[in-house]
Amino acid sequence: MKESMDLDKFYSAMESGNMVEGEMLKFFNDLSQEALKITMELNNKYHTPEEIIALFSQLTGKEIDSSFRLFPPFYTDCGKNINIGKNVFINACCKFQDQGGITIGDDVLIGHNVTLATLNHDQRPEFRQNIYPKSIKIGNKVWIGSNATILAGVTVGDGAIIGANALVTRDVPKNCIAVGIPAKVIKKIEEK
Repeated sequence: MKESMDLDKFYSAMESGNMVEGEMLKFFNDLSQEALKITMELNNKYHTPEEIIALFSQLTGKEIDSSFRLFPPFYTDCGKNINIGKNVFINACCKFQDQGGITIGDDVLIGHNVTLATLNHDQRPEFRQNIYPKSIKIGNKVWIGSNATILAGVTVGDGAIIGANALVTRDVPKNCIAVGIPAKVIKKIEEK
């Protein structure tokens, strides 16, 4: 794991939402290499549920609750800016681009092949290599359907459902169902 001083600087830079350049891009690369090593181990042989939790804890640099479940393969190009609640299930082939920060609440279900992407590039061609981070926040008791993509800066409220194949470009209120490309809220879930 990287020194906490480096990680603290990384977290501050990501929270700022400012353009990422220079030394921070090199640090991105170092984190990516560490994530590749851990995910190669995770994805290329059988591991018990306890071993998966240990590997995911190593990947994130944080203790993952014993209620966590993951069906590999799982892909990330960073790992250190993922925060996972209790009783979270991540199905196979998910891709988390977490440099900008991904926070997942308790009791969340994430379907096959879901992508969470926290980075954007500059629209101007001459500055296209510039990276801008924005976090993704997933509330408690959220269900994200297979093949959904959630983009940088989006918050999904508690109890929401994201339909399969949805492209989520803006916040989804709590207890709502959002579907489509781009995703739109189609229904409010009535609590009993």
